[in-house]
Amino acid sequence: MIREPAELDVDETGRVEFPLGILAEAGISPGTKLLVFSDGDGRIVLRCAEDAINDLLHEGTL
Repeated sequence: MIREPAELDVDETGRVEFPLGILAEAGISPGTKLLVFSDGDGRIVLRCAEDAINDLLHEGTL
């Protein structure tokens, strides 16, 4: 099940706070290291760094 979208604000330092429910649903807990990159057209992708590294080691791609 995917939650309804949440509207977030980017503060003057570029920080964004995510609702805890969305983080929990994605399996992201405090202290999790994330990779972030632009996917164009106003989209930003977050990946758990550990998952991305495992994908790179096993498949050769991020």
